[in-house]
Amino acid sequence: MTEPLMRRLQARGERLTVGALPWVAPVYRAMPQVAEVIEFPFQHGGLQFKARRAMARQIEGRFANAYVLPNSLKSALLPLLAGIARRVGYMGETRVGLLTHRLKNPKNKPPMVAFYSALSGETGIEADRPRLQLPPAEVAAALAALGQQAGAYAVFAPGAEFGPAKRWPAAHFAAVARELPVPTLLLGSGKEAALCDEIAAAAPGRCTNLAGRTTLAQALAAISAAKCVVSNDSGLMHVAAAFGVAQVAVFGSSSPLHTPPLNEHAQVLWLKNDPGYQPPLDCAPCFERVCPLGHTRCLNDISPQRVLSFL
Repeated sequence: MTEPLMRRLQARGERLTVGALPWVAPVYRAMPQVAEVIEFPFQHGGLQFKARRAMARQIEGRFANAYVLPNSLKSALLPLLAGIARRVGYMGETRVGLLTHRLKNPKNKPPMVAFYSALSGETGIEADRPRLQLPPAEVAAALAALGQQAGAYAVFAPGAEFGPAKRWPAAHFAAVARELPVPTLLLGSGKEAALCDEIAAAAPGRCTNLAGRTTLAQALAAISAAKCVVSNDSGLMHVAAAFGVAQVAVFGSSSPLHTPPLNEHAQVLWLKNDPGYQPPLDCAPCFERVCPLGHTRCLNDISPQRVLSFL
């Protein structure tokens, strides 16, 4: 969702270096306008001040501007410690002394592409489609390692880090896999391996579980060359959109008004705005990890046949 910002900054002459955690860095390497990616050694949680200070010493004097995309206080520490003169970001977690140019936190949940693109300082920000691009040789090498051929498989991304209120049922994914004319690759992190095992077991001979068994770079390549992608509202959904792959995106507790797959080949399924669904689903979007009403109708009631009708 940050790629349009990178494109805006590069178009006005800025040379872009992105600092990212290792599990995000391959995404930025797939952005042609990014000249360099620095992998941060930080872990989830904690301030890790010593590690940030050490990294700051490595990059000190290299940059004139820093665009701080995460809203956390600790993410704004590194540019300050590195002595970067101009530090741009949202107010976030009370970062008054850490940023030199601060945008007010939006009151509502705006589209994320516009949210990040506003950091460029330009007016007239609109929702531009994020775009990723991989060298053909890199894609070919990844597919060879996975034993696949371009366009001869589907990809399912059945996980969602946020929680079960964003996950379409495993049985529904399996039902779709059983009906597709091509085999299916199941992608995700190691935490989603059991979920993908469940799907594969319910669709015998139709799925290959690759959750936790690929690098992120391989997963990106597999998505870029897939015949189609079916996913929840997740990071891999946005990857598929950025590659322009035919996709079906299933939304439950979250909202496609906030995080849509910006792809002309995407079909979004969300019962909140489905006039044919009765009774109306007034509880969505709740943005909860687990359905507070205990029924998760927003996902359970989206049938496999509905998804198959778009594939």
